[in-house]
Amino acid sequence: MQALQRDDTLRRFLLREPRGSVAEHANLVVPATRQDCAAGYIIMEPTEYPAMSGSNTICVATVLLETGRVPMQEPETTLRLEAPAGVVEIRATCRDGRVESVELTNVPAFAAQLGAPVEVEELGTIAVDVAFGGMWYAIADASELGFAIEPHEARDLSRAGELIRHAAREQLPCVRPENPELAGVSIVQLAAPWQGVGAVTKNAVVVAPGRLDRSATGTGLSARMAVLHARGLMRVGDTMTHASAIGSTFDGRIVAETTVGDRPAIVPAIRGSAWITGTAELYVDPDDPFPEGYLLSDTWPGDDTQ
Repeated sequence: MQALQRDDTLRRFLLREPRGSVAEHANLVVPATRQDCAAGYIIMEPTEYPAMSGSNTICVATVLLETGRVPMQEPETTLRLEAPAGVVEIRATCRDGRVESVELTNVPAFAAQLGAPVEVEELGTIAVDVAFGGMWYAIADASELGFAIEPHEARDLSRAGELIRHAAREQLPCVRPENPELAGVSIVQLAAPWQGVGAVTKNAVVVAPGRLDRSATGTGLSARMAVLHARGLMRVGDTMTHASAIGSTFDGRIVAETTVGDRPAIVPAIRGSAWITGTAELYVDPDDPFPEGYLLSDTWPGDDTQ
């Protein structure tokens, strides 16, 4: 991942126009560095390389099994995958050569700050929870900002999320104790009021440079459960479901308690499904004046277009 960060050519080639879009991610499957893992994978998103992603992990596991790159066992296949954040345990429910669902045991998640005040342009002072769920999240109360988390709110949710991200990254420093490379809020969750153990709760995750995640977001659910656990609202064995703005859902449960450095943490498990929608071959012509693609602000929010 760090090598790709130093030379960002491949991510730009895949995710910028004309081959990609702001709503696309890419996963590079590579040999694992550990003998107990079936494969490694590097996650590439529109503006960064996350150390972990639940939805991307579910996609990678589904593709590996359904294409035969990893042998499938029915009714359940277990395997390990190696993400930059660490080893991820996979339990895939399989039938008739298809993956019906994937449950991943995520890297430990923990809350770093609860109810921290942050001054946000246009929004004023709001309270956010800062938590690590594989990525560093700032979690804000959607209802206090006037959102019901409906599809027609997508543009306004995205704008609010980006304003919060910039403010939280500047005002609320955070670093994973055993890995200083994993530092700084990079993603925002606008969370509807929690509906309780076993119930469905809405959330909207805003991914840089300012668009909604179409999935219910596995790292976001992990971070949310870590916050709820820190507040004493969830315990080991408890479950909850997150729903996105388009109604897609992930199921989460707390597997165990643990620590990260000196911080109390949880081991979260996330279950969801993915579907292969096609295959593609991508090319770059030696005479192409834009070999790494291009960005324009009509489709790519933010100030990093060129």
